[in-house]
Amino acid sequence: MPRVAGGEPWPPAGIVPAIATTAQDTTAQDATASVTDTTAPATAASSLVTDAAHDAADTAREVETSRDVDVAVSAAPARVSVLGDPSVPLPAPRTVWNGSAPRHITADTTATTGRPRPAWTQAIAVLLGAAALGILAAAAVAFVRALLSFPFMQDFLAAFPGEYTPAIAVEPGFAPWVNWAHFFNAFLIALIIRSGLRIRNEKRPTAFWTPRNNPKGKVSLTIWFHQALDILWLLNGAVFVVLLFVTGHWVRIVPTSWEVLPNALSAALQYVSFDWPTEHGWVNYNSLQQLAYFVTVFIAAPLAAATGFRMSGMWPKRAERLSKAYPIEWARALHFPVMIYFVVFIIGHVALVFLTGFLRNLNHMYASSDAVGWTGFWVFVASMAVIALGWAAARPLVIAPIAKLFGSVSGR
Repeated sequence: MPRVAGGEPWPPAGIVPAIATTAQDTTAQDATASVTDTTAPATAASSLVTDAAHDAADTAREVETSRDVDVAVSAAPARVSVLGDPSVPLPAPRTVWNGSAPRHITADTTATTGRPRPAWTQAIAVLLGAAALGILAAAAVAFVRALLSFPFMQDFLAAFPGEYTPAIAVEPGFAPWVNWAHFFNAFLIALIIRSGLRIRNEKRPTAFWTPRNNPKGKVSLTIWFHQALDILWLLNGAVFVVLLFVTGHWVRIVPTSWEVLPNALSAALQYVSFDWPTEHGWVNYNSLQQLAYFVTVFIAAPLAAATGFRMSGMWPKRAERLSKAYPIEWARALHFPVMIYFVVFIIGHVALVFLTGFLRNLNHMYASSDAVGWTGFWVFVASMAVIALGWAAARPLVIAPIAKLFGSVSGR
């Protein structure tokens, strides 16, 4: 017996007797009509011929419809035989997809290929954007240079040259622990940014890490790596800050006078005008540098730690009042912009290091020397190679064996 979508037989059991009864009634009526027609006038005979022609046309249409659904129905019997035979399905157009693929695909395939826009349009957009930024930068330089040419601005630069003498004397130079903390911080922050971007774009993690004492604390391997780097980064920062205050070098990056504000503005104007302030980093940072380092060490870093801790699995789940006072939405809204700040700071920091006397500056940061030589440069190159190696090695194949020392690693 034929079936339709859903598995139910057609026609249903209750309808078959009704169809058979109808067929029998129709047959009886036709027989009676044929007896009556023998005594009817000629006009009635012609009417019957017309009705028979209509019935034949209807039968032909029903047979054509049954052929469309691939059901063999004989056209010889009249409509009575089709309706009366329960083994033959009722003629009706198919309403369920038969599972066969169309011979001709008319849909637009470009919408499903996922191809980006043509490369040449992107190249033109990048060139136009770069040209616009170049024009804005040139206009800013011309405007600031014209502004600084006025007498009142010359008096401002004379009163606030870009730096001030700290209230507390500090020994000049950089100790070796500063150089080490600087390198380790650069190494960790690069991997933190890499793993953070991977977490943001990772849809289906390939590996997971579970702590030994907390089976419910299962996280992706990338999140574990990111949090492990955060812990090391915080430890390095804590050691750096402690040594800053122990040695008295905190004065170099912590403002001690409100003069830092007008001097920072003066230094910024000098940088924009390309008539840069004199570099005295071995003895004293200018005010713009001091504010930038202060914000990075004492504001941005704690903010990154606080927002990251709120989103991590280490946040206490039962601290309902604390969670309401510090919603996780706040942490998510701030964590990524803080990372953007670090990226912008690193780009600007490295650019100024190379544009304001890179040999001496690199000796300050990597060789604890104020001389103009190549020692710091080659140490810097070696440190960049180590960072690049760490960036390339930061993948599950390398991370998984390390993660297994602190928990269990499993696949998807």
